[in-house]
Amino acid sequence: AEMLESAAFRALSYAGHRVLARLEIEHAHHGGADNGRLPVTFGDLERYGMDKHSIAPAQREVQALGFAEITERGRPSESDFGRHPHHWRLTYLHSAYGQEPTHEWRRHKTLEEARSVAKAARDAKDEKAVARSKERAAAAVVKKQMPGVVNPTVTGGDFHPVSARSPGGDSHPTVPVGKPTLPSISPCREDAA
Repeated sequence: AEMLESAAFRALSYAGHRVLARLEIEHAHHGGADNGRLPVTFGDLERYGMDKHSIAPAQREVQALGFAEITERGRPSESDFGRHPHHWRLTYLHSAYGQEPTHEWRRHKTLEEARSVAKAARDAKDEKAVARSKERAAAAVVKKQMPGVVNPTVTGGDFHPVSARSPGGDSHPTVPVGKPTLPSISPCREDAA
C-alpha cells in the first residue's frame, strides 16, 4: 500500500504503468523466483499493447522513479539466435539472488519532484542508440535501392549482396523444366504370360 500511495507511483505515466505491469507478469510467469533475471523484450511490450515509440521512454521512467532496474543490458544479434533481451529486477520484491528489496522509489518525497524526474527520464535519449537507429534506417534505404539483391548476408563482418540471377543463366541447372513424368502404377500380372 505504501508503494501504491507513493509520489513516485502517482507520477508514473500510463506507459510507465504498462512497463511495470509487464515486468510483474514476467515475474509471475517465472513463479516469483527469477527477480533480477526477468527477460522482457521490446516485442513483449509491443504485444502487451504498447506503442513502439513509447517503450524506451517508459523504460527509462520506470528506472528513474526506482521501481525497476536493468541487471543485464540486452543487445541485438546478427547470429541465428536472435536478440538478447534486457534482464530486469523489480526493486520492491526479493531478488533471485536472495537480496532484500531496495525500494528506490522511496527516495522521491514529493509528487512535483517525482514528476520532474519522470519527465527528465522520458525526455533523455541515448545518443548512441539514436545514431545506431539512424544508421540502420539509412542501410535499409540503400538495401531497397539495390536492384537484383535477394538476400544480403553478413560474413566475416563484410556485406555481400547475393544476386537474384544464377551465374549459369536464368534457371538453375538442377531445377526441372516442365512437368515431371510419373512412373506408371499398374498391377503387375504374372499369369498373363
